[in-house]
Amino acid sequence: MKTNNYILTIAGLDPSSGAGITSDIKTFESHQLYGLSVCTAVTVQNDIDFKECVWMDKAVIISQIETLFERFEISVVKIGVIQSWEVLSLVLDSLHMLNPEIKIIIDPIIKASAGFDFHSLEHHDILDKIWSQCYIVTPNYDEIQLLYPDLSMEETIEHISSLTNIHLKGGHRKDKTGWDVLYHSKTVVKNITPKVEKVLQKHGSGCVLSAALASNMLLGQNIEEASINAKYYTETFLNSTDSLLGQHCYPTIKIKL
Repeated sequence: MKTNNYILTIAGLDPSSGAGITSDIKTFESHQLYGLSVCTAVTVQNDIDFKECVWMDKAVIISQIETLFERFEISVVKIGVIQSWEVLSLVLDSLHMLNPEIKIIIDPIIKASAGFDFHSLEHHDILDKIWSQCYIVTPNYDEIQLLYPDLSMEETIEHISSLTNIHLKGGHRKDKTGWDVLYHSKTVVKNITPKVEKVLQKHGSGCVLSAALASNMLLGQNIEEASINAKYYTETFLNSTDSLLGQHCYPTIKIKL
């Protein structure tokens, strides 16, 4: 059971609010949680065109985090885009110092849909430390293949799942589009099949899923319940409008295992 309703997103500010901290806040509030936010970057974009990314200084990011923890009890954090693996590692160190029991959901945004690369291979050697400090990571099929270019996808999944849990988003799958896979507890593999035959494309859908997953964690759901309900919440979001920007609504139907 949750002890409070404060949940934190650490991510970028997307002016279209399709992705980033404003999208996360909308997802949190649709789960009846109060969303707090730390800004890591300001992007110059709309829902179809990415022009520029202005990064926040790492000291400012840490200061934002510390100031929020002075006031609020925070047990679950969702992390989106951050300038580098090195900065992400510093953020994780800070979070664990402030709350050693914190659950962290990382959505590893490596490339924008418009083609902008967020992460290089610099500091790639600290990835193992990063995975071991988070509770679950939520890459899609394109992103997970970019994390370890020298490994096959199967080898990458095996390696990361030995260090943390993985919710592998299936929107970019070639064989079974929309089939997500949850790897948890180092040995369990669970397929999460779509509930609808077709979904519409949306800007920021990956942010929505990871924020919904974080919300479900705070609401006391176990990892399988949280992942399944996040998947189906995202499907509802994807089909909520005909445009690239979706609408959020409170998830009235939830899976209970």
